[in-house]
Amino acid sequence: MTVMKLTKKVVEGWVNALIAKDKVIGVQAKGDRFDFAPLQSAKALRLDYDVTLQPPKEFFLPPCETLLTFKGGGAYSSQLDGERLVLVGVHPYDMIAINQLDRLFGQDNGDVHYLQRRRNITIVACDVDTASKNVFASSMNTAVVREGYDVLLTNVGDGLVAEAATVEGEALLAKAKGAVGATGEDLAKRQQVWDHNTKHLNKHQLKCDPAYLPKLMEKAYKHPVWEKKAETCFSCGSCNMVCPTCYCFDVRDNVNWDLASGRRERAWDGCLLDGFTKVAGNHEFRKARADRFRHRLYRKAKYVPAKIGGQIACVGCGRCVGACLPDIANPVAVYNELLDEIGIS
Repeated sequence: MTVMKLTKKVVEGWVNALIAKDKVIGVQAKGDRFDFAPLQSAKALRLDYDVTLQPPKEFFLPPCETLLTFKGGGAYSSQLDGERLVLVGVHPYDMIAINQLDRLFGQDNGDVHYLQRRRNITIVACDVDTASKNVFASSMNTAVVREGYDVLLTNVGDGLVAEAATVEGEALLAKAKGAVGATGEDLAKRQQVWDHNTKHLNKHQLKCDPAYLPKLMEKAYKHPVWEKKAETCFSCGSCNMVCPTCYCFDVRDNVNWDLASGRRERAWDGCLLDGFTKVAGNHEFRKARADRFRHRLYRKAKYVPAKIGGQIACVGCGRCVGACLPDIANPVAVYNELLDEIGIS
């Protein structure tokens, strides 16, 4: 592991050097908000952002992608994305979400499309400088990250500490001309950033350790909170679409106009959407909004944790809170209400 100190001028030159050689995706201003987009110049990169509109999940699991093409008679050809890119500016909570997706898509029969993209993406993560208005990563133990990234950047005031954690990260960081070895003082300042973020990225405070949530869910299936919240739910799925840990998708075959060829695609789907569970014969499981609302919270706090060793499938980014018009999507608000009424035992 290499740990270097980069001035902001060195960072700018480094990023421009990466852009000259590779496709680089970085966080940029979009009006008064921020989002990931292809970088044309390091001057557009914003590492001081609060939260991006969409999580970086879209580069690993695109909103819509072609899985294979086919022709009449049974011939088909799998479509794998071979494009390599560098992803710059991933916050710790989003990195932890990617780590969860890695485990989920790598289980059993691994998803070759996801795994191919994952291998081709080098990740430069960065610690949070500016807390967003709805972040609660501290409550979810996701305010700092220790694995998954290739390089981690931390603003320590007079520059950035850059830690290379992988072979790919070492190669990337070697292109930073003018970088110097980080001193003990630099590392102490980085630790101060980590200590601060661990406590203070918490605009919505969960009233229990997140590890308790699966047990709480065992007692809450018939609680009236699901009906109460669902009364104002639009079933729009916005909370699903901005969530960095949601990975549900629909698969469909599209036949071309020649009726002799076509493509199989998958596209993001969401458990809040009416029709998400519709099957043959027009049967629909979880047709009631309350059932769908409940499923989203159970997925985060019980179903996914059971698949990946207890990790809660909510990383506290707060995007769902900002995206929900009737203001009912905040997981912390629901879990806290359940904790108040059911208690901890």
